[in-house]
Amino acid sequence: MPFPANTPTVDDLPSLGLQDIAQLPVELLAILQRDVDERIKRDKAAKARLDGALTVRYATRAAEERQAAGKDTGTIRLIDGDFTVVADLPKRVDWDQDRLAAMVERIRAAGDDPAQYVDIAFKVPERKYAAWPDAIRAGFEPARTVRPGTLKIEIVPQGGDQ
Repeated sequence: MPFPANTPTVDDLPSLGLQDIAQLPVELLAILQRDVDERIKRDKAAKARLDGALTVRYATRAAEERQAAGKDTGTIRLIDGDFTVVADLPKRVDWDQDRLAAMVERIRAAGDDPAQYVDIAFKVPERKYAAWPDAIRAGFEPARTVRPGTLKIEIVPQGGDQ
């Protein structure tokens, strides 16, 4: 069934109230949802291409400037015509968890408080928790809080995905 010419489009959504959008026919909501998803996918692909092109254009020059400044990471500013290009290479640090645990034990054995040196966090993957015997789960239950995630609603035509 075709919709009237004044049917809202994805471009109209930011200016419409939530209640107005919610009252649209489900068929139109499904079309808008699909159109938004396609636009997001297209825009992500365009961003990836543009970012790749900027990397091709500026990465070598930024690396040379960074090296000349004696930096492995960080922000470098390059001049290109009337523009300043800011090339930021953030520092990513990974720690070997087994070695950190050993260091924490050495600090503790020496009589110091490891919390003065490292942040200590415990995590229990939900899959492991679900596989535990009831007696073990019961002991951990008071330390566990379950919060709902973000609601995701998808409109799928009857008869499956299309």
